[in-house]
Order: sequence, then structure tokens, then C-alpha cells
Amino acid sequence: MGHFEKGQHALLNEGEENEMEIFGYRTQGCRKSLCLAGSIFSFGILPLVFYWRPAWHVWAHCVPCSLQEADTVLLRTTDEFQIYSWKKVIWIYLSALNSAFGLTPDHPLITDEEYIISRAIRKPDLKVRCIKVQKIRYVWNYLEGQFQKIGSLEDWLSSAKIHQKFGSGLTREEQEIRRLICGPNTIDVEVTPVWKLLIKEQSVKLHHLVESHNSITVSVCGRKAGVQELESHVLVPGDLLILTGNKVLMPCDAILIEGSCVVDEGLLTGESIPVTKTPLPKMDSSVPWKTQSEADYKRHVLFCGTEVIQAKAACSGTVRAVVLQTGFNTAKGDLVRSILYPKPMNFKLYRDAIRFLLCLVGTATIGMIYTLCVYVLSGEPPEEVVRKALDVITIAVPPALPAALTTGIIYAQRRLKKRGIFCISPQRINVCGQLNLVCFDKTGTLTRDGLDLWGVVSCDRNGFQEVHSFASGQAVPWGPVCAAMASCHSLILLDGTIQGDPLDLKMFEATTWEMAFSGDDFHIKGVPAHAMVVKPCRTASQVPVEGIAILHQFPFSSALQRMTVIVQEMGGDRLAFMKGAPERVASFCQPETVPTSFASELQIYTTQGFRVIALAYKKLENGHHTTALTRETVESDLIFLGLLILENRLKEETKPVLEELISAQIRTVMITGDNLQTAITVARKSGMVSESQKVILIEANETNGSSSASISWTLVEEKKHITYGNQDNYINIRDEVSDNGREGSYHFALTGKSFHVISQHFSSLLPKILINGTIFARMSPGQKSSLVEEFQKLDYFVGMCGDGANDCGALKMAHVGISLSEQEASVASPFTSKTPNIECVPHLIKEGRAALVTSFCMFKYMALYSMIQYVGVLLLYWETNSLSNYQFLFQDLAITTLIGVTTLRNHYSGRALWLKPVIPALWEAETGGSQVNLNGAYPKLVPFRPAGRLISPPLLLSVIFNILLSLAMHIAGFILVQRQPWYSMEIHSACTVQNESISELTMSPTAPEKMESNSAFTSFENTTIWFLGTINCIIVALVFSKGKPFRQPTYTNYIFVLVLIIQLGVCLFILFADIPELYRRLDLLCTPILWRVSIVIMLSLNFIVSLVAEEAIIENRALWMMIKRCFGYQSKSQYRIWQRDLANDPSWPPLNQTSHSDMPECGRGVSYSNPVFESNEEQL
Repeated sequence: MGHFEKGQHALLNEGEENEMEIFGYRTQGCRKSLCLAGSIFSFGILPLVFYWRPAWHVWAHCVPCSLQEADTVLLRTTDEFQIYSWKKVIWIYLSALNSAFGLTPDHPLITDEEYIISRAIRKPDLKVRCIKVQKIRYVWNYLEGQFQKIGSLEDWLSSAKIHQKFGSGLTREEQEIRRLICGPNTIDVEVTPVWKLLIKEQSVKLHHLVESHNSITVSVCGRKAGVQELESHVLVPGDLLILTGNKVLMPCDAILIEGSCVVDEGLLTGESIPVTKTPLPKMDSSVPWKTQSEADYKRHVLFCGTEVIQAKAACSGTVRAVVLQTGFNTAKGDLVRSILYPKPMNFKLYRDAIRFLLCLVGTATIGMIYTLCVYVLSGEPPEEVVRKALDVITIAVPPALPAALTTGIIYAQRRLKKRGIFCISPQRINVCGQLNLVCFDKTGTLTRDGLDLWGVVSCDRNGFQEVHSFASGQAVPWGPVCAAMASCHSLILLDGTIQGDPLDLKMFEATTWEMAFSGDDFHIKGVPAHAMVVKPCRTASQVPVEGIAILHQFPFSSALQRMTVIVQEMGGDRLAFMKGAPERVASFCQPETVPTSFASELQIYTTQGFRVIALAYKKLENGHHTTALTRETVESDLIFLGLLILENRLKEETKPVLEELISAQIRTVMITGDNLQTAITVARKSGMVSESQKVILIEANETNGSSSASISWTLVEEKKHITYGNQDNYINIRDEVSDNGREGSYHFALTGKSFHVISQHFSSLLPKILINGTIFARMSPGQKSSLVEEFQKLDYFVGMCGDGANDCGALKMAHVGISLSEQEASVASPFTSKTPNIECVPHLIKEGRAALVTSFCMFKYMALYSMIQYVGVLLLYWETNSLSNYQFLFQDLAITTLIGVTTLRNHYSGRALWLKPVIPALWEAETGGSQVNLNGAYPKLVPFRPAGRLISPPLLLSVIFNILLSLAMHIAGFILVQRQPWYSMEIHSACTVQNESISELTMSPTAPEKMESNSAFTSFENTTIWFLGTINCIIVALVFSKGKPFRQPTYTNYIFVLVLIIQLGVCLFILFADIPELYRRLDLLCTPILWRVSIVIMLSLNFIVSLVAEEAIIENRALWMMIKRCFGYQSKSQYRIWQRDLANDPSWPPLNQTSHSDMPECGRGVSYSNPVFESNEEQL
């Protein structure tokens, strides 16, 4: 790029996933004129080059300048792909608003430079410079001198500022200015017109997906205009939405500032579970609203594309929300953009294919030079010399090679579709064949979605009481535990049906209580009239309260691991109830109320694989307004109530699938948000960790006061009581470890907190831990994505399988993401399974391996197909001869389809090689060539993967050996035919009517048969080379059609076998049939029977040698492994290097030790990184 001065270069979206470098350029008229002339004189080739090389377009047309003066910008991604694009800088004129609103440079809205919009307006001519990149608009900020994203509220805004500035709506002037600068609130997916022949089915589906978003009517409150009904496409950031009680699909992202909403977020999370949204509290702090509390800010945001199914007004009687983001800036827009602009794949297969094509171009160049020399020395006319030389290129470079590399993917995709597995990124099917590590979510993926209540363990001052089992059918006796189960949830009553989280639903149903709305006579200070009320059923006895009104909710979030509600007993006390992860709930309770046996009691149930929820409560003063109580105030000094025990059973398919993957030496890893001990138990029950293998717990703690960050290693084994205080790690620990604990197989288990500390303070240990890390519990969505990325840095090909909820980031980050959810969130995942279990994982790997092997088979076939013709034509060029039109057509078409020569010979005359770049690509991809691809995947996963690269020793050896074998056969046929006693340049046919012997034929040759053949092609060399080449193509197709261990045996592909038999039969018929008319059409000469038999013998020897070489050498894995050992070859993959190092380290793993970050051995001395989708491992 050269050196750029300050102001000419900057970063766009700094620190974000789509970060780009931006360079300023100014168009020069003279350069533009020269490029125009070049385009004309190159007959359109130059614009095509500029299309594929955007940077060249900019460098040719423009000169560098500052970004502020630029009329063109060049963009380059900052990832390993370094992809270029360019955009024109466009102007937005605000002068159109002058007449309507009297907008002048000194207008308060223009001079107020607090917001980006005002800073982007150039005074005094009221213009805005902007660019549009990947559907997002960026405006030039004159104050800061950079391009900034527009279409959303500023991140620095505090909650107080949002309430003050936007709580009453925008004025008409503000709306119009924002509308002009930010653009319409639409998510437009252009469907490419059919006439361009570029239409993609995906764009049609996306268009339908977002179509409804652009035509929604909403109620907008203006500062002066009041409430108006407007089309959603005119919304701008800062508009005030009024939400009624009716269901509404959100057309934008909005911050809820008053009232509460129940929202179906299936689009984003993959779960159609109603989520309660609470209003953004108005705080005096100037801290940005997203970080003002430890709770997730998303609980205040109504996301675009989600459905508001219930809106509850506060005392003022309206539910209000401020538009946060519009168009492609929204959550739904970002989802659509991730599909329209997916992360590029850097799979080496495709780069190797380009390199091989370049080698073929080099080979064609040599052929061209050879052709020029031969024909010039022969005195041929210049036009004939040029035509022959250009013919060599169409022969040597197979135009169908790109199609050949994708046909395996097409058929694999069809087979996957039949199994209910859908794919939006077909190229990743090949990557599936390289997977060697698969991460699984636990809940809903390995285990069943539904949780069954098993029992509840209440406690008092004397400790835990007897377990109340729900299997007995008896209701929970009245008390705080019963009240907590009846009220501490996020359930809603919709159309007479209770809906919500399955766990909440099970818990509430166990109480046998009922849910209803309060009547008009229900009056509590600060509480809406129609509040949610839960009541005991009529059959319930000894319940002293009429019901419990749910006044306020602090919703559950995975980051907080808890939820809290404020309730009012009818005629009784005001209470707060909390439920959540036991260790989190216990930390908010008065220490004396937590039983001393808490850790051991929790351990009893988690070691059996139960999911455990803790309950707590406290009494509140009745006088306070519920909205005035902060979460921190409510969630303090609670009284511990007990444990709710839920049973989460494994899916039936889980254990067999994991066993299949492990037997195929594919690593399996569990990433869950659940309790660590529960995760360990599920890992053992599922077979992810066998009974004979050890589990080592890694616990890392942050820096605390004077002590530095620490990491400890303990073996999970026999039961041992540990005191309360270690938050999440209430598990069994054994102090002494036998020697076989070190030598045998082991797995690391750790929590998200420990993973974070290790990443921050023990980065040199992280790769060592990941090599054997199997169980990762209490992982947040962000940590799941980070873990997948860390595995990729170790050169693993990582698959991620989840149910869509909280897994979207990891599903997108993985090489292969598999969503088990049918919700719209699954569109962010490359693969979606209609069957909600992990059986799809081995199916995908099998099909990926089959597709990969098929791609290699097709690559080898197409390379040999071209080289066979190339060798044959160059040999004939030596005699200034060549193959005729119909001979080329027969090889190009009859070998690949059953239509044959008879259909085409009546339609084409003259030179037919112009069809070669088109016809093979069409027929190879869609018909004959695809016969090689009809083999399905082999039903068993073998413990090794197919080669991931075209440039691997076995594959290159196969191609080179078969090329040399074909070359030897063609040269032998070319020389031997010239040495036959009946060979004569004057004889057009060596056939005899009476089948005389060769000696008789030699002494008295038959008179030349007057045939109407083209004498330029007809010769014995031509006939011999054509038969050898044509039948050799059939032999190569058979030899290269691989079956086991990655695909079904060739004989099961009946269509392919039938096609080969017909093709071979037709060729042999032509060879041995003495039909003058047929020979005349094909420009062939009739040869003696003995020579035809010789041709068959040469082809048979070629077939036997090629087949034996393929089976005994090329496909002999044991032989290649022995060769690798002999030469001392070792894999260069990072994880293989670490495995070898750790195997030779007697001090690893360090058991019953605690290390600190300030120790020398725990420093940051080791770093490792490798581009995603890269693998240095040379596999066979």
C-alpha cells in the first residue's frame, strides 16, 4: 500500500468484528481517461480485471489524499484475508429542508455539536459526506476527523440523558434531519434479476424474511405533534414509540423507558420462550447506560424482529420505548448482514486448486511454444499456427475444474437435506470432512429440553430437612418455599394459557396454584390495577393467603445467574424471592441462614447429574414504591430457603453418537452454562469421559489484595467434605494420587471464571490446558465464542453443536456451526438440523468426508482427462496432425453423457473445439462427471481423516504417475503403429474384405479406399491415439472412483457402473466394427484385428498398473505412515506439537499444586496463533 501520511488512513469500526482500514483517494481526470481508453482497446478485459481487483481500480483512477478531501475510499479488512473494496463518497444535502423549516447554519439543531449528526453537517452549505459499507451508512465527523457509523443512538448517553432528551419524543425538524442523514428504517435485500443469471435462492429467502419488517404501522409520539400513526420505514434513532397491549413485531431496536413488556425473542436466541423486559431506570450517574449496572443491558432493549406479546403500562398508563437503532444497525439487520457478507473461508483446498491451475497454465505455455516451433518449421500459414497454439490452452487447462470441485458438495447437500440437515454455506461441507474436535452445549443438546421436578429440600436453622419428593403426588406444604415456587418466575398468562420458561412452568405446576389478573378493586401504591396474581387452587387446604400479587421482576440473565421478584401477599407482607444458581444465591444470603452442610448436600445431587436451583427470600417494608427499590437493595441479607432438585436426562441418541465420535478419534468437548459438577456427571454418563479416565479440576482465582492470581489443580475422586466458600466448585477432591493417574488418560474441567483468569494471567498455560480440556462449565456466551477461537488457534478444525440459545456467537465462530433450533436464529449458523439431537453431527462429518474425497476424485479425473488429450494432441502435432471435430466431441461428450455423438453430429460442423470451455463445464457438473459423485457416504466413521489439501504427496503422486503412465502408453502406441509392416502414409485403410493375413496384406495391399474423410486428420497415428485416449478416460474414471473408507463402494453406484459399461461397450464396438460410414464420420482409419487387440492389451496393462499402484501404494495408509516414520516426519499442527511436548513432560499435569501468576513459570512467555481455517497438518 505504500506510506500514508496522517489523515490519509484510519480504522473503521475499530475493535469490532468487521474492523477495516480505510484509505483516502481523489479521482484524477487524466487517469480516468486513460483507464477508459484501456477498457475500449482491451475489449472490456480491463474493467473485468478491475472488478476482481478493486484496489487496482482505485490505484489506476485515483491519487492518495486525506480522508477529508477524498471522493473515493479504499477499504481493506484487518483480518488474515486482507480483502479490498472501494466506495464513492456521496453528499447528502440538507438544503431541501430550508423552505420547510427555515433551516439555517445558525439553527440550534445545527450548532448543537453534542451529537454525531450535528458534527457531520458542514457549515455553511449544510452538506453531509457519507459512505455506505456493507449496508451500513458512515458519515464524516468534522469535529473528530473520521468516518463514524450513523443510524443508532450514541453509546456514551447516560440513562438520565436518554430520559431527558428523548423521553418526550423528537420535534418535526429533528425527525426530518435524522431521516435524511440516517436513511430509511428498512432492511432491503435485493433480489438479483433473472436476466443477470446471478440470482441466488438465498437472496429470495432473505427477501421474504425481511419483507414484513419494512411495512409495519407504529405509534410515534412527537414533542409537539403528539401521537401519530406512521409507517415503520420513517422511524429514526431517538423517536418515541408508544406500545399498546396488542401484539406487535418490533421494526427497530428500542430502549424501554416506561412500562414492561413480554417479548418472544425466538429470532435471536432460538428459543420461543417469553422474556420479560424492564424499563431503563433513570439514574443520576453520567455513566453510559449500557454499563451503569452489573446486569445485562439487553433486559431493557426490545430487539428488531422480536414480537412484543404483552405490554404492561406503569402508573402513567403508557408503555414507551426510545428507538435505539434502525435498518441494518439493528439486531435483525446484523443477522441478515452476517448472511449477506459471511466470513470468508480460507480452506486450503481452493487455494491449492488455483495453484494447480497455474501449473496447468505453465504446462499449456510449454505446449504452445512446442506447437509454434513445429508448425512454423513445417511452413504452415500464420493463422493456422495461432489457431493450433490457442487450441493447446483449451486442452491443457480443464475449464470444468471449478465445477468438478463443487459437484461433490452439491450431491452431499442434497443427501443432507433428505436427513433434515439444511445448509446456507455449502462450501463448509468440505470443511466438515476435516473436523477433529466437536464442542457441544449441554442443556437441550446432550440432555433433554424439558426438566422434570424431582424434589425440594427445605432448610431451617437446624440444617436441611427431608427431601419432599414430587413423585409422591403430594403438593408442597404451605410456607416460604411454596410461595417462592408459586411466584418467583417469569411466566405470563396469554389467551388463557400460561407460557414461559419450561423450568418455571414445571416449578409452578408443582404447586397446583393458578394464575390470573387482579380485578379493578386491587389497589396497592405504585402497582398497576391489573397485576399478575397467583392463587391457591380451590382444593388446596391450609393456605392462609388468598393469593400473591407479582409487583415487580428483576429478570433472569445468564450473566447474573439469578432472578428476583417483589410480591405482595393478599392482606399480608411484601416479600422478595430469589432463585438461581446455588452458589450465587447463597452469596446473597445471611451466612447464618446457609446450612453448614450446604456444599456436601449440593454435591450429593450434582454428582448424580441433577440440576439444582436454590431459593431465598426476605421481607420488605410495605411503604416503598416498588419501582424505587433497586436490585442491589432487594438482593441483600436474604434468608436461604432450600434447594429445588430437577432431573435433566440424557437424550437417547447422545451416548451412541459420542461413542462413535470418540472411536473415530474426534475430540468431544462440553461447553455449558450449568453447574460444574453436573457437567462432569453428564460427561461421565454420556461417555465423553469414560469410567477409567481421571477428571482434574482447575480452579483459578483473580488477584485479591496483596495476593496475585492463582491456579490450583485437584483430582476429582472420592467424596471429601469441603467448607462453603468456593462458589462454584463443590465437588469431590482426592489428595493423594496414584502414579497411574499421571500416566493414564485425563481430562481437565474448569469454570468460565477460571477460564477468564487463565486467559488473563496464565496465557502460557492455556494451550496446555486446552489439549486435554473437556468440560467447561458456567460459560457465558462470549466465553463460548472465545473458547472456540482458542481451539482454532491450536489448528483444530472445530465444530460447534448447540440449540441456538446463547450459542449463536460460538456457532458463527466455529469452522462448522450446527444449530438444533428451527427458529430464525439458526440462519446465523451454517447448518441447521430439523431433528433436535446430535445424530446430525456424525452424518455431517461422513458427508463432509465423502464430499472432500469426491472433490479430489473429480480433480484427479479432470486433470487426467485434460492431460490425456494434451499428450495425444501434442504427439499428433509432431506429424502436423490433430484430432478432428467429432473426435473431440466424442471425448468431451460421449464419455460424460449417454446422449452420444448421434445427437450432436447432425447439429455441429467444422471446428468444434469452441464448445470445449462450455460443454464440459455444463455436462461434467450436471450429468456424466457427477456420476463419480453419486457414491453416498460410508456408514462408519474411521479413525482418520481424508487429505485436506490437493498438494499432498499421495494425491500428487497419483496424478503424476497416471500422467506418466498415459504418456508412456501414448508414445508406445504412436511409435509402434509407425513400425507396423502395413503402415504406409499412402494407405487410408488396412482393412481387407477377406481377412487376409498380415503377410499377404504387406505383399499385396488392398487398393486405397476412397473415403470422404478430411485428410488433414485421417492417419493411423490419429486412429491409435484417439482410441487410446478415449478408452483411457474411462479407465481413469473407474480407477479414481474411490469407495471405502469414506464413501460407499463403487459397485453400489449403479448409474455410474452402467454408464461406464455403456461407454466402454460403445468404444470397443467402434474399435472392432468394420463400418466405413462410422469411421468416415469419426475420421478414423480401419486397422488390422491384431493391431486393435494390441490397443486393447496396452489399455489393459495401463488399467492393471494404474489400479495396482492406486490400491497398493497411493491408498496404502500403512505404507505412507511407515514412510513418514522413516523420514521422521511429524505433524506441524499446533495441537500435535503440544501433545508431543506434554507427553515428554513428567511434571504434567501438576496435581495438588497451587501456582501464582508472579511465578516465572507462569508468565506470558509462550504465545501461539494461527489463522482460522488454516491447518499445517499434512494428513493422508
